[in-house]
Amino acid sequence: MSRKSYSSIASQRRISRYVADDDVFTYSLRVAFLSYLMQPKAVDNNATSEAEAREKEHTSSRISGAISNSILSIGDLFKDVTREGNKSVKFPEKLLKVLDTKLANIAMGKDAAYSDQLIRRTFAAFYGASTTDQFRRQMKENRKIEEMILMFATTATGVLRRDPSLAGDTWKLELNKHIGMFVQMLRECLRNVSHVSQELTTRLDMYAAKLAPSPDSTDSGYDTASTTSRRNESISSPSPLGLSMNVMDMEMAKSVANLFGFPLQDVQREIYQMKHFCTEKAAILDLKTCLKNLNAGEAFPGRREDFDSDDAWNQWRTTELSHLQQLMVIMVQFNPELAKSAPSEALPSISTGARPGSVYSSTPGSSSRHASISSRRSVALVGSGVGTLDLVAEQIDGDDEIEAGGNFTFIPPNPKRFYKRLLELCIQADLDAMANLPEDQEVSLGILSSRHIELINECALRWRIAHSYRVACFMDVIKAKYEREEVPLECIPEGLQMIAKAMNDIDISRWPKADSDYLAEVYGSLFNAFLSTLYHTLDALPGLKPSEISPYLGILESLQESGLLARFDIDVLARVETLREKVREVAERAYLERSKELFAAPGVNRALPLLLTTDTIEKNAKLLDKRFPEPLLGHVDIVALMCEVQIPMFLGDLEANRKRLYESSMNGPTPDVPIEDIFALFRRTKSILEMHQAFCPNAQLKFDLVSFFEPYVRQWLVTVDSKTLQWVQGAIAADKFEASDAGGHSSSIVDLFDSIRSPIDFLKDLEWVDEYQEARFYTALSKTFSKAVEQYCRNVEELFMSEMFPRPTDYLQPQKQSAWLERAKQLAQVTGEKKVIPFNFQPTSCVKLNNIEAARRLLDNIYTHIDVDSVASTLERTAPPVPEKQERQRFLFTVKVVIAEGLVPLDSSPSSKLDTFVTLSDEAGTRLAKTRTIYETLDPRWDETFDLSVEKPLWLMLSVRDRALIGKHDTVGRAYLCLDPRRFGDLLAHDLWFDLDSHGRILVRVSMEGEKDDIQFYFGRAFRSLKRSEGDMVRIFIDKMTPFIQQSLSRAVLKALVKTGTGLDYTKALDNMTAFYRNALGPSANEIQVPLPQSEKPRIRPEALSDYEIEQAITPLFDYFEANLQTLNTYLSEETKEMVITRLWKEILAVIEALLVPPLSNVPSDMKPLSDKEVDIVFKWLKFLRDFFFIGGEGVPLETLQNQKYRDVVSIRLYYDWNTDVLMEECVRMMQQQLHSAPTMKKRAKTVYAQRNLGTIKDRKREKREQKEVTNGETILRILRMRPGTGDFIAQQMQIIARMQAEQEKRVQDQDQKRVARPRQQQLQQDVPPLPPLPS
Repeated sequence: MSRKSYSSIASQRRISRYVADDDVFTYSLRVAFLSYLMQPKAVDNNATSEAEAREKEHTSSRISGAISNSILSIGDLFKDVTREGNKSVKFPEKLLKVLDTKLANIAMGKDAAYSDQLIRRTFAAFYGASTTDQFRRQMKENRKIEEMILMFATTATGVLRRDPSLAGDTWKLELNKHIGMFVQMLRECLRNVSHVSQELTTRLDMYAAKLAPSPDSTDSGYDTASTTSRRNESISSPSPLGLSMNVMDMEMAKSVANLFGFPLQDVQREIYQMKHFCTEKAAILDLKTCLKNLNAGEAFPGRREDFDSDDAWNQWRTTELSHLQQLMVIMVQFNPELAKSAPSEALPSISTGARPGSVYSSTPGSSSRHASISSRRSVALVGSGVGTLDLVAEQIDGDDEIEAGGNFTFIPPNPKRFYKRLLELCIQADLDAMANLPEDQEVSLGILSSRHIELINECALRWRIAHSYRVACFMDVIKAKYEREEVPLECIPEGLQMIAKAMNDIDISRWPKADSDYLAEVYGSLFNAFLSTLYHTLDALPGLKPSEISPYLGILESLQESGLLARFDIDVLARVETLREKVREVAERAYLERSKELFAAPGVNRALPLLLTTDTIEKNAKLLDKRFPEPLLGHVDIVALMCEVQIPMFLGDLEANRKRLYESSMNGPTPDVPIEDIFALFRRTKSILEMHQAFCPNAQLKFDLVSFFEPYVRQWLVTVDSKTLQWVQGAIAADKFEASDAGGHSSSIVDLFDSIRSPIDFLKDLEWVDEYQEARFYTALSKTFSKAVEQYCRNVEELFMSEMFPRPTDYLQPQKQSAWLERAKQLAQVTGEKKVIPFNFQPTSCVKLNNIEAARRLLDNIYTHIDVDSVASTLERTAPPVPEKQERQRFLFTVKVVIAEGLVPLDSSPSSKLDTFVTLSDEAGTRLAKTRTIYETLDPRWDETFDLSVEKPLWLMLSVRDRALIGKHDTVGRAYLCLDPRRFGDLLAHDLWFDLDSHGRILVRVSMEGEKDDIQFYFGRAFRSLKRSEGDMVRIFIDKMTPFIQQSLSRAVLKALVKTGTGLDYTKALDNMTAFYRNALGPSANEIQVPLPQSEKPRIRPEALSDYEIEQAITPLFDYFEANLQTLNTYLSEETKEMVITRLWKEILAVIEALLVPPLSNVPSDMKPLSDKEVDIVFKWLKFLRDFFFIGGEGVPLETLQNQKYRDVVSIRLYYDWNTDVLMEECVRMMQQQLHSAPTMKKRAKTVYAQRNLGTIKDRKREKREQKEVTNGETILRILRMRPGTGDFIAQQMQIIARMQAEQEKRVQDQDQKRVARPRQQQLQQDVPPLPPLPS
């Protein structure tokens, strides 16, 4: 049946530009049919079995002869390759992954073709060896297929020698068989890998042919005449035992049919027609014609004119001759009859009784375990080296039966064009198949399926398509598909990577000129396409993102680095210059559009459009600099080009508006252009000029910044209001401390800062010439502001303290006592402790706290309004020379009185407590500072900070006093501290413990900084005064609630609850059903759960208290919170309310923690551990309190409640019941982990400069929140304080921690001293002098 009979189908075929699809189908089917012919022919198994039976008795006598005819040295297998001296062929990296999967399936028995147990054993042993790092590293480095076969042979030898079923030397026969099957498996794996070099597949086919069963020996291991005769008959006879010629048995032919869309029955008819002329003899004739063409200088498969050098031609010719000869040898090995048509000098002597094994078959050539492999002489190439190959070509050339030219059976007229069309059809077919896959299924970027890869590889082998052309052709096809949006962009880099590997294997200078020119043409087309895409993408500037162009840039850079663009006559620099012009064009258009929009906006302030323009330029420049830090393609600097165009355009607009700006800033008391905007414009203009200098250092701008803004500087006048402190008194006197707005603050703070802002506004209306003098004036004004703020804080604190600590005669409790007060009295009667009278807060106290918070915001506004940092920079840059006579420098010490421990009551009663405060006095006995009083404790914590300004060493006396209601306060103990600037010159915070002269000790934290006449310093002092006042007032709020919290959450209440329980009041139960609802709903999903150790059993308490009874015990505390927190919630601002509630929650956590464990100390504690039942009650209280403040998500956020302190308290439950020895071991482990993972690094003290505005204060808070403190080790130490016999261990651990911290702090201090310091700091870092004598 003629191919033209498919008229209805052929009419629908797409015809390539040069090749018809029908012709491609014909030649592809011929190659597929030839692949089928190369399969092994079946033999008569019955005849073979009879022969084996007849000769079985002679096995032992003939086995040695069979072994001698086998390849006993693996070197024999590779000798022809090594003899040729060609460059080593590397296998693809992807082969290792495919091989790994194949070996795993064989080892697990999932591959039926390798089901033999002994084969599985050797393959499994090699699979185990291949999984080692050494093997993978070695294979990835050299990728030699011969080395992999050699390693398999070594592994298989070890396995087979130890097999008891292989007696004597029979294991050697089995070894040859296993090596042959391994080579066959490698060939199968390569079919699933794309772009395999022809030399590699040819080499494996040659190895497979060598390892095929010997023609001179039977499956039993020795030769017989009868079996040889029957094998000859099996090859020559067309009996049913031969090839079936059925298309259903031809996998590659079916692939061709599916590819071109023909029914199998039609393909079957085509095969019946072509089998008469598409024979193995015709295939070997094609190969011999190629050999003759090489010698005759024909165009196909190649000639000297196709290469740039003799070396390239000789290398290619040698390789091609070797490949052709190997293919001929393989075909003769598979069909010895073909040897009759080949010159005897060109081919080895092949016995006609050979039984071939197919290179493409998936099954081994022999089913017998003891099958022999080809002898050395059966496949050995004649001679060695180039001389032998030339001799073969000459002998072929002398054969008159072979005509040079292009008369081929299996090779099309134009193989490259046929190959390209076949590749296009395969890729399109696989793309169509991928379209029907699920969206979430991953597909290969190589696109081609395994069956199409096998077809393409076979056609390339038979059509003599070089690997260089194949990779270039694949790139060309993928490029065309991408341009039609049929494949994703990711396929382009995949193709470029394949080309890079090909060029790495064979240098492109040795490629055929047509292939390298073809690749250069493809690269040039790609470069132009993606450069055009990049060109149009730049229209998105300045909003362009790197992700939008990075794929294109990567491809363009790869193309540029290849060096092939010059061969395509592409001037890269000229093309890049078009991109630069494009950026300039987009920058100009963006500026004009933005400028038109801004100047068209309504308003008389002509400075505003210019200010917004500078914002846009600076913002875009920073954004683009962050996104594109490096020039595109090494030449297109987007940021520099944008600045090069837009900044001169802005300066032109600024110069054009010079007169109008000046007139608008002078037209009356309220000018159209505020002076603030003028100076803001000055700062922005200076900023973008510096930016232009940084990005465009070679471009010069003709713009005088100083002369432009000098008229506005002359407007400034210097005025200082000497009545600033009177503003404070007047503002407070007129204030009723009632909330005046939603912020909760009163009028006094607003009036005060209105007065402070007035001179600033006045100053901005003045003209000033010398910027240093202007900065000095701001400094003097800031000093006045600082004093005013400090005075306001002192006055407000005095009023606040009078409300929080009223005198008994002036303050009367309400006659009618509330319910919570009654419960508190009942609670005090039950516990037997001293009665605590709860304190009610006043709204005016809340307003005063709001005022302090509002003052911080207003002061920060002043800071920004003045631009303090700019003024400080001006002072530093333009300061005049220091005069010879210098004033003595002063230093500002920050002294924080933290805590005292181990105080002893003055009377002999062991239950007595102290009401302590601390005073700081100088050498003359003058009181410099005093803390508040902490009541009813022997371990008071004050946490109060004071600033002391000194100019020489100063001794301080720290007196701990016991407050007396009547008479003189008693002195509990004294300590002495020397404030010497030379001893604290490291500017670090120092924690100093002082032993009192009586009993106990006190902790003081001291830091120092130089007191400067500096604007930032004065603002920092003002902010610190506000912060301390705010902290002191919040602390007073908490101190007023703390006694009642401690009494409600005390051990006395706990033990009374555990001992007697609380009778169930059903009336009260109905009023408090929320407790039951909480119990019924169970724990919250957000509740932190700490699992018990595996060794602990769950606690079983048959008489456990109900949640209602546990909650009832602290109901007075809930009622107290509801009564007072309502006041705080109503009158406090959101910021201050958050501070108070957060501080209150920390205090509750501290009280809960104090119930469970004593404080950390190296002194043993007499505190007893709680029982299991008591511990559970404490954590129930904690849960109830957390839920009380959380209010189902409407109250305090859960992340605030479950802070680090909360997690530390919860973690106590985990370790509370552990054995003492186990706790000690865990403590040592956790302390070591904490010190190694997060070593304590002493940080600089919280200086005045670090608190100069709200921004720096917030940054410090954020850094503090981000610190992850691990305190489980300290928690365990606190638990151990309640265990007997642990004092030495605790003291030892604390000494280790202190020593390591001291070493780390010393290293930090040494590093700081090595840094370049100011002269003042260098002076302070001299040798620390000894302490001066203590004053008498």
